[in-house]
Amino acid sequence: QVRLVESGGGSVQPGGSLRLSCVASGDTSCIHAWTWHRSAPGKERELVTFITDGGSTYYKDSVRGRFTISSDNGKNTAYLQMNNLQPEDTAVYYCNTRGLSGPCDGQDYWGNGTLVTVSS
Repeated sequence: QVRLVESGGGSVQPGGSLRLSCVASGDTSCIHAWTWHRSAPGKERELVTFITDGGSTYYKDSVRGRFTISSDNGKNTAYLQMNNLQPEDTAVYYCNTRGLSGPCDGQDYWGNGTLVTVSS
């Protein structure tokens, strides 16, 4: 029902910045929140950040102050601005949308990820 496509990944040096985008297509009416997760090499997928329709945000402690999530629901797009990237940020980053209430509750879609590599 919903297709999510991430873009903007790449390779940067420590201290560099990247801006990831996630574009949703299909039936986007049940998108109540956007999240970004990441999977570092050999590691479990972890929640990095989310933003809800009400503007509530969450950041994993290690990225707080460096990463900023935003969304533009008119464009069915979410963004992840990543500043001062560090090697430990190296991961495949996945966009996710969630329905949080009513008939939308439980609707959950994922993109295929975009690779971010931070190295000297």
